[in-house]
Amino acid sequence: MTKQTSIKNTFMATIAQQWLRANIISQKDFAKLLEKATVASASVHPYVALVDNKLINQRNNKPITLEFITRWVAKSHDMEYLKIDPTKVNVNQVTQVISQAYARQHQILPVAVTDQTITIAVANPLNTSWMADLAKIHRQEIKRVHANPIDIQRLLFEFYGVNKQVQSAKKRHAKQSIDPILNLEQLVKLGSKKDINADDQHVIGLVDWLLQYAFDQRASDIHLEPKRDTGLVRFRVDGRLMQVYDLPPAVMAAVTSRIKILARIDVAEKRRPQDGRIKTLSEGEREIELRVSTMPTTFGEKCVMRIFDPDAVVINYQDLGFSTDEASTWREMIDRPHGIVLVTGPTGSGKTTTLYSTLKQLATPDVNVSTVEDPIEMVLPILNQMQVNPKINLHFADGVRTLLRQDPDIIMIGEIRDLETATMAVQASLTGHLVLSTLHTNDAPSAINRLLDLGVPDYLLRSTLAGVIAQRLVRLLCPHCKTEEKVDAEKWVSMVHPWDISPPAHLYKANGCDECRNTGYHGRSGVFEMMPIREYIRKLIKRDTASEKVSAAAYQQGMLPLRIGMARLLKEGLTSLEEAIRIAPPSTH
Repeated sequence: MTKQTSIKNTFMATIAQQWLRANIISQKDFAKLLEKATVASASVHPYVALVDNKLINQRNNKPITLEFITRWVAKSHDMEYLKIDPTKVNVNQVTQVISQAYARQHQILPVAVTDQTITIAVANPLNTSWMADLAKIHRQEIKRVHANPIDIQRLLFEFYGVNKQVQSAKKRHAKQSIDPILNLEQLVKLGSKKDINADDQHVIGLVDWLLQYAFDQRASDIHLEPKRDTGLVRFRVDGRLMQVYDLPPAVMAAVTSRIKILARIDVAEKRRPQDGRIKTLSEGEREIELRVSTMPTTFGEKCVMRIFDPDAVVINYQDLGFSTDEASTWREMIDRPHGIVLVTGPTGSGKTTTLYSTLKQLATPDVNVSTVEDPIEMVLPILNQMQVNPKINLHFADGVRTLLRQDPDIIMIGEIRDLETATMAVQASLTGHLVLSTLHTNDAPSAINRLLDLGVPDYLLRSTLAGVIAQRLVRLLCPHCKTEEKVDAEKWVSMVHPWDISPPAHLYKANGCDECRNTGYHGRSGVFEMMPIREYIRKLIKRDTASEKVSAAAYQQGMLPLRIGMARLLKEGLTSLEEAIRIAPPSTH
C-alpha cells in the first residue's frame, strides 16, 4: 500500500466516522465504507469513491452527492465552500497566478485575484504545502476555499487550455497591422485577409470551446462585441446577459472570421450586415443550430449567434407552459382545416418554439406541412422548409405563392410584415389551408388592428382569422433556494385587477444559490393570452372598431390576459411577484 493510498483510506474512514456520529449513515453503511476504504485505489479521489457507494442520507432520504461531501468536508475544516461558476472567473487573470503544471500537481485552481487576496479552490483540504510558496511569490494573502474536485479537474483543463489558445493566437497575430482603435474610417479598408487567420488551429479550438461552453451553460444567445481595447464575449442565459470572457482585439477578429466561415457568409465583407447559420454536433450526438448575424460597429464586427436547441421543441404542450384549458383552446385553433392562427409577442418571447412544437405535432405522414421563413431557424426533416432570399426577389409573399402550388395542407409563414404577405396569407386560408404565422404586437386583440392597418380588408379578415395568442417568457424560481414571503396584498390586487382572484397563503421570492449562479432563477416558461375568434368577436372586426372594444369582448368570452397567466404561476410557486410585474405590468385602468 502506497503512502498516498494510506492517506486516502484514513480520510475516507474519518468522514465515515463523522457521518455515523451525525446519523447520516447507518452502522451497516459505516462498515461498508470501512471495508471499501481498505481496498480504495489511489487513482480515484476519495469523494468519488464515497459517491460510488450510492449512499442515502438518513436525515433527508436524498442521495449523498459530490457536492454534499465537499460541503461537509469544507465545514469540518472551517473552510468556505465554493461552487465554481466559470462565467464569473476572470480566466486571463487567474491563469497568471500559477502555472498549469503546478496547479495540476497540487490539484488547486485560482478563482479570484484582488490587490490584497488570491482565492484558491482546493480539491484536498489537507494539502497546504503550496501556500507558503505562493504567499512568498505574490506577497498577497492566500485564501483557500473548498470546491468539487471533479469541477477543479475539468476547469484546470478548460481555463489553462483556453488561455493557452488565446495567447498563442494573440502571439501569432501580434505583428499584424490592426489599429488600436477600429474606427469607422478603418471599415473602408476591411476586406483583406492579411489581418486575420481564421484557419489557425488555436482559433479553431477557441471557437469549438466557445460553442460547447455556451451549450453547457444553457445560453440562448452568444454575443461577440469588439470594444476599443478588448473584445467581450457574453451569453444570454434565462433572458439575462452575462459576460464570460475577454479576448484581445486581434483574436476577437479572428474568432469572428472563423464563425463567418462556418456560417458560410462572406469573410471579406465587413462593411455591411450579414446572416448565416451553423449546424453543430455537440457531445452526446445532439444537433444544435445557430443563427448567425454580423454587423459593423465602431470598433469592428459584432457577431450574435442565436442558439436553437431541437430539445426545446417539445411534444407536450404543458411543457411549453400551457395550462390544461390553454392547451385545449390551442388545439381548437389549430385543428381547423383552414384559417389563420397568429402567435404574437416581442423578440425572444418564445414564438418560434411554440410554432415549431405545434408543427411537429401537426406534421403527420398524411399531412403536407410547408414553411417559408427568414431565416429557417430550426431544420426539421418532417417539414418542407423554404428560406426567403431578397437578393433574388424571393420574399415571404413570393414564397407563399409558390407553396400554394405545392399542394400543402398547412403553411407556416415566418412573419407577416407587409400587406403583400398578409394578402397571400388570407388567400391561402380562403383556398382551404391552415396558415400559422407570427406578428409583433403587445397583446392578442391588437393583432386585429395591426392587420387592418397593413391594409387587409376587414371582410376578408372576418372570414379567415381563426385565433390569436400572445405570449411571453417568464423566469422560473430556482427550486433549490426559493423561500416563502408574505403576500403584498396591494401588489396582488393591482396584478389581477379587475379579476377577483384570491391570493395564495404565501408567495415565493428569489434568493440565489450555487445551482442558479446566485440569480434566484433557473429556466423559463411561457405565459399566454389566448383569443379564439368566435362569432361575437368576428362581428367586431371592422376598421372603425377600437382595440379596447375587441379586448372587452374577448375577456367576456373567457380570454384571460397575460397577468392572469402570471398569477397562476405565482399561486403554483413557480415564479416571483417581482418577475411577474416585470413581464406583465399591472393594469393601470
